[in-house]
Amino acid sequence: MPKRVDPEERRAQIAAALLRVAARQGLEAVSLRHVATEAGVTTGMVQHYFPSKEAMMDFALATVGERYGRRMAANAAALEAEPSPADVVRVTLTSMIPVDADEREDARVALAFQSYAAARPAAAAGLGGTNARFRDHLATQIESCRRSADIDPSVAATALLATAEGLALQVLSSTLSPTEAVEALDQQLALVIGEAVRPPAPELRRAKA
Repeated sequence: MPKRVDPEERRAQIAAALLRVAARQGLEAVSLRHVATEAGVTTGMVQHYFPSKEAMMDFALATVGERYGRRMAANAAALEAEPSPADVVRVTLTSMIPVDADEREDARVALAFQSYAAARPAAAAGLGGTNARFRDHLATQIESCRRSADIDPSVAATALLATAEGLALQVLSSTLSPTEAVEALDQQLALVIGEAVRPPAPELRRAKA
């Protein structure tokens, strides 16, 4: 009797294959055929689960967001039992700075998807909604620990998120080290939430999601 395959498991397998292709060659190299070969399945099977390339890309984009979410949650869970809002803000943002090969791969794919969404309104809407929820979460934490009433938590969250994304890009595309990137981010955090921010560990060790 043929083994039954969980549809969500198969979709996740195909999405993971897409992300590997995108990390190595960029999203322009992604096709149903390339993804099928990478996943070790037929093109027909890919089309069974994803009727179009756009549907496959949308699912893969959501998968990237979930990876980052799990990483941030794992790093936050590694903090002390009752972390301060400042620590939550810091660990959330520093989780965006890639520190090893796996994280660099995810960061390259995330950057590629941002470019992909910029030219596609539907993908941009989905990405925009995710980013808005992320900013709202940061703003709530910043509200609890900002150093001045003149600081708008929503504006600060937007600026800090853009700073973290820009530093991650610098780590990928230049000689900026992860430690230097985190130091720069910490300086920006200090302007918003002051001395409650903890200095980075020298090795920038990560919890594993």
